[in-house]
Amino acid sequence: MARWILKEEPDHYSWADLVRDGTTRWDGVHNALALRHLRSMAAGDEALFYHTGTERAAVGVVEVVSAPRPDPDDPRSSWSVDIRPVRPLRRSIGLAELKADPSLAGIDLIRLPRLSVVPVPGAVWDRILRHEGRSPPSTIRATRVGSRPAPSPRRRGTSTRRRR
Repeated sequence: MARWILKEEPDHYSWADLVRDGTTRWDGVHNALALRHLRSMAAGDEALFYHTGTERAAVGVVEVVSAPRPDPDDPRSSWSVDIRPVRPLRRSIGLAELKADPSLAGIDLIRLPRLSVVPVPGAVWDRILRHEGRSPPSTIRATRVGSRPAPSPRRRGTSTRRRR
């Protein structure tokens, strides 16, 4: 069984939409590498459902329930698979939190942020899901009385979102 991250704009199709629908066809992928990943999927694979845009967080686990197939409704020769929700994450796991974990520094989600279908090795999958049980990082840093607050970590800019 392979594992993946499937990224989508929540205002286009959200986790709540998937839960409401029960299953959906995952389609509209046109990037060559993302298409290669999608064609590598198999029924029974798992994926993290990841909200892009301003949210930038993994929000649930889905199962691939069909083999990849050409998308007959797409004149650009895309492919699709069917997915179904398995469970919501206990809490959203934000991109900033994942970037702050040194063991996840080289993952494709971070290295190739524009891909809508990203493979996830087993050890990385386990590490990401360990974040689910942690408290979310606080934006307020505790300081001792009379001490200066710790400097905020520098943030790199991110590009605007792309279409799947």
